[in-house]
Amino acid sequence: MLTETLGPVLIANRGEIARRIIRTVKRMGLRAVAVHSEADAGLPFVREADVAVPLGPANPAQSYLDAAKVLEAARATGARSIHPGYGFLSENAAFARAVAEAGMTWIGPSPESIDRMGDKINARNLMEAAGVPVAAGTREPVTDLSLALRAAERIGYPVMVKTAGGGGGIGMSVAHDDEALAKAYEQAARAASRFAGDALDGPAVLIERYVERARHVEVQILGLPDGRVLALGERDCSVQRRHQKVVEESPSPGITPELRERMLAAAVRAGEAVGYLGAGTVECLVDAGAQDFVFLEMNTRLQVEHPVTELVTGLDLVELQLRVAAGESPDLDVRPRGHAIEFRVYAEDPQRFFPGPGVITTWEEPVGDGVRVDSGYEAGNAVTPFYDPLMAKLCVLGEDRADALAKGRKAVEAFAVAGPRNNLPFCAELLDHDEFVTGDYDTALVARMRGGRA
Repeated sequence: MLTETLGPVLIANRGEIARRIIRTVKRMGLRAVAVHSEADAGLPFVREADVAVPLGPANPAQSYLDAAKVLEAARATGARSIHPGYGFLSENAAFARAVAEAGMTWIGPSPESIDRMGDKINARNLMEAAGVPVAAGTREPVTDLSLALRAAERIGYPVMVKTAGGGGGIGMSVAHDDEALAKAYEQAARAASRFAGDALDGPAVLIERYVERARHVEVQILGLPDGRVLALGERDCSVQRRHQKVVEESPSPGITPELRERMLAAAVRAGEAVGYLGAGTVECLVDAGAQDFVFLEMNTRLQVEHPVTELVTGLDLVELQLRVAAGESPDLDVRPRGHAIEFRVYAEDPQRFFPGPGVITTWEEPVGDGVRVDSGYEAGNAVTPFYDPLMAKLCVLGEDRADALAKGRKAVEAFAVAGPRNNLPFCAELLDHDEFVTGDYDTALVARMRGGRA
């Protein structure tokens, strides 16, 4: 059934996530097709695929983001399905439709679900209608500064300003007064025009009440063909620099069992409201003091941090994506056990977090019980400036959080990387920081560690 429906599987991505998907695809007896830019020709995922197709120059617009080239590679190799990974074309509804129109299986949610949840304002309104808590905010796009100022007066400072489309923290900032709001709005409007392709009537910006000292906690969901939506547990993603995640863990040390149950139930309602199919994530901001939460956004794809959920549940989320795409509705006994932490290993300066590309001269991954490394590179490879500087994800699973922290310290110390600048020293610093060790931290932790610079 799987072979007839899905195989061969083309992975429309690169680096560690392409390599990770290839691993499961091949374990399930399916052929894996890789696509790659000229800059990535020497990376491990290209070698490990059954077939690899060059797409073109390093510029993503001429390779990984060129939907026509990806579809042509799929046709040329006889691929029956496409897995987009994360980033690039993964939340592009038009590409998902094109895959289906080409007679192939899209390994992800429906284009309609992607469209409905891709616009943060539309998603926010849908969630409110479904009974999912949302922060006070704008229900329509804010297209000029005067509207932004009026919205902030109604909502009350501080406010979060962000683009209605896109993700990854792009164009997102906090404003505590009118002057700061003017700067934040200009930044978000530029980002909206550049990344979201907004219409000529003005860039679409969303303004919401900002939850101070908040935790960023998300729920992994899985929508099944039989209509059920399952919650597979939560992940705490509060360790961030520039609104981008660096470390994630599960379970969250900052929520009570009662709040966890409410969040899981709300995430299921969110998935049901859009008829969600496959793996997705409902992201929330948590007021740890009040033990309450509001909806932030929904990611209609596999998350970078999915390994922590896999470690505590014993599930393979990529396998589940494949089975759901093939029409299966597996019965799952979800009973999370232990505590998992993921450290994103970036080629970046560990103080100011600026990218630091270069040729890897040393690459020695840690091994041991409860240690998992999802890597995209090896010694001799070059980390280029063309893509996100994520090199690997170092994950640990402990019997409890204290055990996971201890394993994390040993694994970070044992991970030897030379050549590009990297953030392993930051990970070691974090593991000895009182706030992180106690679990009593929030999204501003890294900024406090760096004197407000992150």
